[in-house]
Amino acid sequence: MARVIAICNQKGGVGKTTTAVNLGAYLAAAGKRVLLIDFDPQANASSALGHNQMAGEGSIYHGILGQMEPEAVIKPSVIYNFHYVPAAPHLAGALVELVNVPEREYFLRKFVNRVRHSYDYILIDLPPSLSLLTVNGMVAADEVLIPVQTEYYSLEGIGQLLETVNLIRDNLAHPIKISGAVITMYDKREHLSREVSKNIRRHFPHHVFDVEVPRAVALAEAPSFSKPIILYRPDSPGAQAYERLANEVMAQEVALAEAVAPVASENFGNFNL
Repeated sequence: MARVIAICNQKGGVGKTTTAVNLGAYLAAAGKRVLLIDFDPQANASSALGHNQMAGEGSIYHGILGQMEPEAVIKPSVIYNFHYVPAAPHLAGALVELVNVPEREYFLRKFVNRVRHSYDYILIDLPPSLSLLTVNGMVAADEVLIPVQTEYYSLEGIGQLLETVNLIRDNLAHPIKISGAVITMYDKREHLSREVSKNIRRHFPHHVFDVEVPRAVALAEAPSFSKPIILYRPDSPGAQAYERLANEVMAQEVALAEAVAPVASENFGNFNL
């Protein structure tokens, strides 16, 4: 059963899609079966994996509306065990089409439930806004990973996102949790980057990943070559950062398994009490 993680921040330009694509690539490189669902009408994650939208080709839009089977819209990437479901601009039309449909918040969840047994991780790249698409993504996910750029506006965006998560918990009775915040576009030479990073680690009420993803030219260039950083510049600081993030995400699962593992009593087997 897959661990479903929505990668979300209501502020744009924080490295959300970069995180979704490269985290997925390194999880797959570690031997995990990974599916990335591009749920942003801009389809940047799709193009970063080399997808070229063709007329009549299926996308997540067709998947959530039941117009195509999941197997028809899932595409293989160039990395073994790393699949993706592309987005397309007409996904934005779903906002209008679903507005009066009963249980409109659950369309993506129904799609995910049909495929989650085939993967270890399902990552959902959400649009940088609070809309019906974002709500669908959160309701479909078990947890939210929040990329946070080292700027003060990002701190304001976190507060709004946490309020949204609480609204989904309270109003839709969906027990989504925060897997953590990851600091992106970090430049240790800049005082502002260091200050924002320190404030996030001091005040964010949930887990903050140890890794700090640097502001790196290679990470910005890789999408133009339709490659994750693991294929474009695997020796770069950005690549090393996302490899560390993947290891931290996998370590969370190990820690959770150890926490819930049953522990035998010291008197177990002693029936002469």
